[in-house]
Amino acid sequence: MSFARSAVCVKCGAEFEATPTVTTCKKCGGILDIKYDYEGIKKALTPAKLKDRREQTMWRYMEFLPVDPDVVGRINKLKVGCSPLYKVDRLAEKLGLGSLWVKDDGINPTASLKDRASAMAVVKATEAGMTTIACSSTGNAASSLAGNAAAAGYKTYIFVPERAPKGKVSQLMIFGANVISVEGNYEETFKLSAEAIDRFGWYNRNAAINPYLMEGKKTVGLEIAEQLDFKMPDYIAISVGDGCTIGGLWKGLKDLHAAGFIDRLPRIISVQSTGCYPINRAVMENKPWEPMEENTIADSIAVGVPRNPDKAMNAIRESNGICVNVTDEEILAAMKLLGGYGIFGEPAGVTGTAGLKKACEEGLIPKGASVVSVVTGNGLKDTANAIKAAGEPMKLRPELPLLIEAFKKAGKPLE
Repeated sequence: MSFARSAVCVKCGAEFEATPTVTTCKKCGGILDIKYDYEGIKKALTPAKLKDRREQTMWRYMEFLPVDPDVVGRINKLKVGCSPLYKVDRLAEKLGLGSLWVKDDGINPTASLKDRASAMAVVKATEAGMTTIACSSTGNAASSLAGNAAAAGYKTYIFVPERAPKGKVSQLMIFGANVISVEGNYEETFKLSAEAIDRFGWYNRNAAINPYLMEGKKTVGLEIAEQLDFKMPDYIAISVGDGCTIGGLWKGLKDLHAAGFIDRLPRIISVQSTGCYPINRAVMENKPWEPMEENTIADSIAVGVPRNPDKAMNAIRESNGICVNVTDEEILAAMKLLGGYGIFGEPAGVTGTAGLKKACEEGLIPKGASVVSVVTGNGLKDTANAIKAAGEPMKLRPELPLLIEAFKKAGKPLE
């Protein structure tokens, strides 16, 4: 049984039936939100019942998801969700925080949080009776769709801008996707994908068009809450590009609050690159968002024309959140910083942590606060920038005296 009741426009409030293929508002073209029967959820599920549940994927939160359980059960799927939440005490102390946890979503099957949305897309496509799915992406959404669709035996058409890292494109090819590398930016790539989807009738996985994909992404918030025994931190930091991930995180937390699972909501720390920060700029300057150039190494959040700005800005404002913009150099430093705690994130994946560090240094977060930082993608997605962050390995001839001398010169005597 699904507790999803309708799809509501976030702009004009118009309400529609939550069919598998519902997209944007038919009245004003606005983005839709899925509305639930929270009283029904309260009767069907409690934190105690959830604790006893054996399912260890995002589908353990079935009552909070707009899906047919029978469809979820019968399709072949990857193990998405239930990523680890690490308590990082040494880093908390370094930043002056009371508690810090890092949610490592880079361990998902295709190595990013986007698997949550793509797993949902495959289920909804199945409910709609469709087996061809398409999207545009800067990389992670594309690889997640290709992998999750391959598991179900579905065909995919994926449009990526030519700047997409080769590591991500290679995933698409290995998963058997039909990959179209577009000679243009993300906006041009999105436009071509939208035209093709309309022309050929494929299932639309584009997150800003399809409201169900945010429902998949929101499971990261559901997991954080459960992993903390439903005791909310003061802040959650996350990187922001199109606006769908931060919107999904906030939607999940609000759903839990409405169903009585948590008694307070955290403040959201929205982190973007100084090379592309249209959403943060709009909130900080209290004005409508405007397009920006896409000039950052964090390709997954290099979105100059965000497709889901309304939900993103609502998340920041409703949570009394904080906007932080970080340079590419600060992002690279965050890659190395997290690496010192055994967590390997790609540039966009660690941008939330880069922003958290900067916010602490600038006094935007009180000393002793509790924080969760979400790492949205694995560092193996972009090894070129990982090398930039960490440096090249030491090279020498196979002679022990040279080894000792090299470490001595580097100020790291062998012990």
